[in-house]
Amino acid sequence: YREAWDKDKTQISIPSDTPVMLQSKVNALNISNKHYQKAWDEAKAKSYDLRADAIPIKHAKASRDIASEYKYKETHEKQKGHYIGCRTAQEDPKLSWAARAMALQNDRIYRKAYHDSKAQVHIPVDALSVQAAKECQTLVSDVDYRQYLHQWTCLPDQNDVIHARKAYDLQSDNVYKSDLEWLRGIGWLTEGSVDVVKAKKAQELLNERLYRTRPDEVKFTSITDSPDVVQAKINALQLSDVR
Repeated sequence: YREAWDKDKTQISIPSDTPVMLQSKVNALNISNKHYQKAWDEAKAKSYDLRADAIPIKHAKASRDIASEYKYKETHEKQKGHYIGCRTAQEDPKLSWAARAMALQNDRIYRKAYHDSKAQVHIPVDALSVQAAKECQTLVSDVDYRQYLHQWTCLPDQNDVIHARKAYDLQSDNVYKSDLEWLRGIGWLTEGSVDVVKAKKAQELLNERLYRTRPDEVKFTSITDSPDVVQAKINALQLSDVR
């Protein structure tokens, strides 16, 4: 099908100066990557002259030195361990300021003057504040508030004393429970107690065996010549398949 067309394609001749051919050549030059980079490739093939003191080179070096971590810490590493212009640590203002700040923040040094002077306080014994403190201590002291009586101040056979003893005996928990001391340590069986008897009675009421009487336990004798028994026998004979 395409054989004739394929032969004709190779035999077609178009003049090179036609507008279509000229436009196609221009388009080929515009989209050609090689023609687009031709000037750059020619410039790369030639040697370039770029001086070391050129402004872009200096700017790049300065930016690199600023951004470099080594250059940033080079001065610090050189000065480490050396005191410039200070023979001792006390002459260095920064070290002196740091030591002063540490001393101000130290709690032991802050309280040193107080601890040295707190044992050297002298107060007269008759000072008004000391006397007031003694009186206050006497008022709040439990020892001075309670005065225990070591001897009887009344006769033991007085009526009020006897009445007080009887009242103490009535209010005493030990006397109240003295009649139960003989029961302490003695074992006790629950048989016969109110709760046990009540439980047994409830069990007897709920016992099915005691509530219902089985039919085979009831004594019963039927009369053999009663009308219903005779009629039942006649019905049985009539319905019997054997007869």
